[in-house]
Amino acid sequence: MPIPLPAPVARLARACSTLLLAAAAGMLLPACAQTPLKPKMTDAGIDSPASAIYIGNSFFYYNNSLHGHVGQLIAQGMPGFRHRATSVTISGSGFDWHDVDSYFRPNAIGGYSFGANNVVTFNKLDKLFDVAIMMDCSQCPLHPQLAPVFKDFAKKNADTVRKHGARPVYFMSWAYQDAPEMTAQLAEAYTREANANDAFVIPAGLAFARSIAQKPDLNLYVADKRHPSLAGTYLAACTTYAALFKKSPVGLAYNAGLDAATARHLQQVAWDTVQEYYKR
Repeated sequence: MPIPLPAPVARLARACSTLLLAAAAGMLLPACAQTPLKPKMTDAGIDSPASAIYIGNSFFYYNNSLHGHVGQLIAQGMPGFRHRATSVTISGSGFDWHDVDSYFRPNAIGGYSFGANNVVTFNKLDKLFDVAIMMDCSQCPLHPQLAPVFKDFAKKNADTVRKHGARPVYFMSWAYQDAPEMTAQLAEAYTREANANDAFVIPAGLAFARSIAQKPDLNLYVADKRHPSLAGTYLAACTTYAALFKKSPVGLAYNAGLDAATARHLQQVAWDTVQEYYKR
């Protein structure tokens, strides 16, 4: 269900969301009453991360997992570059459901992998992960009771990740299909906490808003109006690739099974969103 807001706040949120969607489509508009925050970190703090852990919920694991699609884009866009990724998800979870410290235990996650012909390889890793990509539950940053938890665990989890030699990355999730005002609210919340904790942000939610403004007939959602369709996951993957590696996904052959025109549109939206977010 959409998050209920007091009437004045709801009006402002809808106005901001309308401006954001129009700006995403490339229109020149006057500033919203509340100017969007600028991200302090414009990169993850590490060039071409060779390993990543995705810590989140079903928004990550839908459509055979976001990290798998990002891996395919890396293979296409960076031939020969070896990237290892693991997804740790709990259905419906927020920041506070995950014991992030435990994910960095030695000889646990990443201790072995499955290769060709189902051969198990035992890995000796000097470092588990370069970056930890973390997403709170879809409403948590905005919910009256859960927003303070979002703030507390954004700091706690970022500190934990740094303690283990990795860089914290927040994944800005998208608005529900029937609550577009969430876009501006989520962008504000994730950018604010990232700036407070020297963390990097992947602006997936802004990419969703841009695509909807430009191509409203392309459905980025499944029937529940929250979880991503294959097109939505592919857009999130392209945005993650563009943000982490500072490389354009436009023209990459991997399309996740989407038609070429749709894939090209989503690639361009991801690249435009990343460029706009980090310069604004």
